[in-house]
This record gives sequence, C-alpha cells and structure tokens, in this order.
Amino acid sequence: MKELPIGIQTFRDIIEGNYYYVDKTPFILKLAKGKYYFLSRPRRFGKSLFLDTVKEAFSGNKELFKGLYIYDKWDWSKKHPIIKISFAIGTNNNSEKLRSTISFNLKNAAYDYKINLEEEELNQKFYELIRKLYEKYNEKVVILIDEYDKPILDAIENIEYAKENREILKDFYSVLKDADPYIKLAFLTGVSRFSKVSIFSGLNQLNDITLDPNFATICGYTQRDLETVFADRIVDFDKEEIRRWYNGYSWLGEKVYNPFDILMLFDKKIFRPYWFETGTPTFLIKLFKQNKYYLPKVENLKVGEELLSNLDIDNIRPENLLFQTGYLTIKDVIEEPTERIYILSYPNFEVKKSFNSYFLTKLIPDPTVKTETDIAIKSALRDNQIEKLKDILYRFFASMPYDWYRKNDLESYEGFYASIVYALFSGAGFETVAEDTTNKGKVDLTVIYNNKVYIIEFKVVEDQPEKTALKQIEEKRYYEKYLGKYEEVYLIGIEFSKKDRNIVDFQWKAV
Repeated sequence: MKELPIGIQTFRDIIEGNYYYVDKTPFILKLAKGKYYFLSRPRRFGKSLFLDTVKEAFSGNKELFKGLYIYDKWDWSKKHPIIKISFAIGTNNNSEKLRSTISFNLKNAAYDYKINLEEEELNQKFYELIRKLYEKYNEKVVILIDEYDKPILDAIENIEYAKENREILKDFYSVLKDADPYIKLAFLTGVSRFSKVSIFSGLNQLNDITLDPNFATICGYTQRDLETVFADRIVDFDKEEIRRWYNGYSWLGEKVYNPFDILMLFDKKIFRPYWFETGTPTFLIKLFKQNKYYLPKVENLKVGEELLSNLDIDNIRPENLLFQTGYLTIKDVIEEPTERIYILSYPNFEVKKSFNSYFLTKLIPDPTVKTETDIAIKSALRDNQIEKLKDILYRFFASMPYDWYRKNDLESYEGFYASIVYALFSGAGFETVAEDTTNKGKVDLTVIYNNKVYIIEFKVVEDQPEKTALKQIEEKRYYEKYLGKYEEVYLIGIEFSKKDRNIVDFQWKAV
C-alpha cells in the first residue's frame, strides 16, 4: 500500500517517495499545443502540484515520468529554463508586501540559473530575466505562475489595497506580451477569474481553460481515479457515501472530487468536512448580510456567463465568489438563443452542510446555541414531535443579537427568516429543497428525513398572526407531488412578526 500525499505539492517527492499519484500528464501534452493559458480552480484542488509536474516535464526530467502517459510521447531532449512564481508566500495584503514577494520570486529564479539582474523596476526585471534565460540557454522560457490572484484576494476586505495590488499585478503581467519572442509557455493559475481588461490588459491571446470541457478534470479526482489508483483504499468505504459527501464539482465535464477531502478521508477513516475546514468564508457572510441575500436560492442559482467569468472588485457579487471559491459548482447549462445560462448549486453534502452551519455560527455570539438547536431539531423529527419545532426555532431567533436588526429592516424581510430556518435544517445535515417547484407554485422549504416530508411556508406579519401560511400550502396543494412517495407528509406554516422579530404563529398538520 502506497503512502497518501497529504499536503505534498512537489511532483518529484511524490514519485520518489512512493506516494499515490493520479496521472495528469495527458493535460501537459494538450498545453504544449498552445502557448498562453489561464486556469481557475478553488483552493486545495491540486493546482500547485500540476504546475510542478509541468515544470519537471519541460525541464526534461524523463526519469520521473516512467510509467505515466506522457513518458513515450514527449521530446525529453528539450530542456527549457523555467520561471516559477508563487504568490502563496505569506499574506500580500498591501502593495509593499506584494512588491517584496515579486522581488523574492525573481531573485530566486535568477539565483537558480546564475543570472545577474541589473534592472530596478519589477516589470523591467521580469523582462530582463526572461530575455537573459533565453539568451543563455538558447531555448524559450516556460513561465508558471501559481495563485496569480492571491494578492488581490488577500486584500479583498480593503478595496483600496486590493485595487493597488491589482494595478501592480497588471503592470507585472503585461511583461508577458512584450517578452513573447522568448516564451515557450506561460501558464497562470488561481482561484478567481478576474476580467482580462482589469488584470491581463493587452494579453488577448491568453486562453482561459477554466470552463473548457477538454480540461474539466485537469484538477481533482474522477470516480475512475478513486476506483483504480486508490482501489486498495476505497474497499474500506461505502462508495455512495463518499460520492454523497465529496463528489460533484463540475466545470462542464465529468464531475470530480476534491483531492484533499479524499486523502484525508482515507487517512482518518472518518467522514468530515476536511476541505471546508481549511478556509472559512467570512467575507462572503459579510456580503450576504450587506445584500440581504436570500440564502435558499443558492441551491438553484441561475447566472449568466459574464457574472460567472469575471470577478470585479469594484462590484463584488456573492454569486461570483461562491462559484470561484468552490462553494458552488455548475449543475446544469441552459442554451438560450443569445446567451448561455448556468445553473449553480452546492457540489455535495460536505459543502452544503458546512456552509449553512458556518453561516449560522456568524449570527449568534454563543456557538453552543447552534449545536444545541441542531440536536433538538433532530430529536423532534426523529420522535415525530413536530410541535416542539416552534419552541426550538423561537429560542434560536431569540438568541440572535439586536445588532443584526439595527439600521436595517431585516425584521420585515421574509427572506431573512427563511434563510435562517433553511440554514438550520441544511446545517444540521437534513436533505432540504429550497423553493421546491410544484405545478401550483413554489414551496418555501421542503425537508426530507427518515422517509417523511415536511413542507414549510413562511410569512412575515406586522404584529398579530394572520394564520395564512398553512392555509396557502393547503390551497395550493403543494404536498401532492409527495403523496404516495413517502410514508408521511406534514405541512408547516410559520409566521414571523416584524415587531417581535420572532415566531408569532406555528401551525402544522399531517396529510
């Protein structure tokens, strides 16, 4: 049994250390047919390892590729000088730190090849390095840039700093156009897809392969990878449970697993949100609050190609960040006559449960309240004591600090209350369907648990209960689509008061 390459991003270490390796070398052959590429993928998806694999191939290190797809298909006599720049070093949240990181990368590359750099300005120094490497080795240069966007994302909560870093990077990347005669390949990777105008001005030949079906599985593990490369590990697990927890990421091709999740699962042998725990979406939650975002619509979000493709720091949209950071993925595509519409949703159980759970922990000062609420809801539904839900939900809303309501009108915002209840059930791990479509309209929330269905409708009233939420479910007959498919179907109507900022009416019945 081989070792699990947890956290290892160096191709040579993986090959020489007898670690599991999923062969991504067919994609290197595809890249070699072009010159300028850009790839966006969420964190922890293997971008850095792939870049390092590209570096070893273009360096001509044939011995590392024995037994891999590329071995007998590559011209190993060609050895290209490599400039590998990584912005993963430290936190580049202001212009001074960013300039220091760029300088460090250029000095390192020059040192490795014994090149003396004389220019002072960073962009001129970058051009000088490329040209001198070409002249010294009489071979075109391969340029690999890892996490090209991190200096902007590091400063995203301070827009002015983010803009300063954007201008520095724009100036730096512009060198690639002028240095074209000396470049064999330029490959940039990152999390976000900033518009070409804002970052890659003039570099019109940059081929964005983020949503290219030919490169859909360039990062991540496919189902076949799990069942072949990790055949001796997967036998200890229920394949369907692995799929439910971790599969589902899609970039217009075959769905893939996040590698970090799979490696950690095989190592710890416990299902946990490993990928989610490596980073928290604090900034996203702030955006949700500012925009009064209706959280349930995240489950079935329709966006155009322009919104999906370009992150604009002058106008940051939650939908864009959700997709680019990996909290949402492409579920379906609708081809319209004049445009393409993407349907986004959570990729899997891990992300849906964890994101909603995290959302709730940012609402209340005491995180134990959220845990206690999860346990109470599960107990109430397990024991079929639906009437207890009213008190459970009432206590949770009562625990939310008054600051959430100051200087806004959240108390009159139906979507706010629906978002909280949706997040409670989703974060607790229940199967939820937001805005559940029927032939009579849309149900606010459907919860499916233990072969039972709970259809929930929300209303916000001025003060006194109007008792219309349950009545709407009955009149619209939202429940009919579930009759005969599940053992029991329950209807729940919940009304919230603008004045009291809590539940004033809770009605339910079985059908």
